[in-house]
Amino acid sequence: MTSTNQIRMPAGGASASPAGPGGAGRASARRAETRRKWYEIIGLTTPAVIIYVMFVLVPMGFAVYYSLFRWRGVGPPTEFVGLRNYTLAFQDPIFLDALRNNAIIVFGSLLIQGPIALGVALLLNRRFRGRAVFRLLVFVPYVLAEVTVGIMWKLLLTGDGTVDALLRSLGLGGLVRPWLADLDLVIWTLLAVLTWKYVGFAIILLLAGLSNVPDELTEAAAIDGASWWQIQRHVTIPLLGPTIRIWMFLSMIGSLQIFDMIWVTSVPAVRSLGASATMATYMVDNGFFARLWGYGNAVAVILFAISFVAALLFQRFLLRRDIEGAITGRAK
Repeated sequence: MTSTNQIRMPAGGASASPAGPGGAGRASARRAETRRKWYEIIGLTTPAVIIYVMFVLVPMGFAVYYSLFRWRGVGPPTEFVGLRNYTLAFQDPIFLDALRNNAIIVFGSLLIQGPIALGVALLLNRRFRGRAVFRLLVFVPYVLAEVTVGIMWKLLLTGDGTVDALLRSLGLGGLVRPWLADLDLVIWTLLAVLTWKYVGFAIILLLAGLSNVPDELTEAAAIDGASWWQIQRHVTIPLLGPTIRIWMFLSMIGSLQIFDMIWVTSVPAVRSLGASATMATYMVDNGFFARLWGYGNAVAVILFAISFVAALLFQRFLLRRDIEGAITGRAK
């Protein structure tokens, strides 16, 4: 008796694969298609990978290597000090002030720019005459070069500058302050300048997110008797969640790496005392101007590590739903 699971031999006794001649042909075609896709992937990504390795990974590797030496940039580094540069950084009160200032800029940007941008974006999303002009005006500060904005505000805030003159003309002379020279006030002055510069970017980003909110939802809520504020609170703002989280991520990373505006606007003497220093300005002051190249590289590595960990944590806990499938390729 022949088992039903037994493979039947073709007539004439010739041997063949279980899939048959047609199955072997399809398997061969699939292998050829797979090879073709891999050739395409390798051909398209190889130039980008080479450039990434040369201009990102290799410099990062050199930065880590040089950070382990006491090196002034002349000749090859020979005095190996291990992690001494890192411990010196965390023992320096000016570096700790720079860390504190970066934290103030990060949380200040999120807590001040966020509500302002959301409120203005909701107002500019309504239909009214001249809306396009207002949208353009709020975006103007962002398109200006950071150096230009820094010099402009430095002239406005310098002693007896335009801001002080305006306050005196309004009878508010008692509010006149050394905005960029007061050690306790300068970081908050710079935070206000940064808010003026970057809030337009947040507004435009939120307006782009608002354009994706279906009108049917807001119209249905209005028909049900919801007020404008109730529609924004319960319908529009929840749907803006992904856009808000993406802006928060970009704002956090940019605030950790802020350099240009602080460097141009801040008074060097005040910055050297730590009142307005950030990690980036501290790195340049020590690495380039003090010619402590090994120490400067250690600060750069610390800045990279803090930014990298912050980005990972943010993506892990807040951006997880928004980027799911974008990196792993798995759809939700």
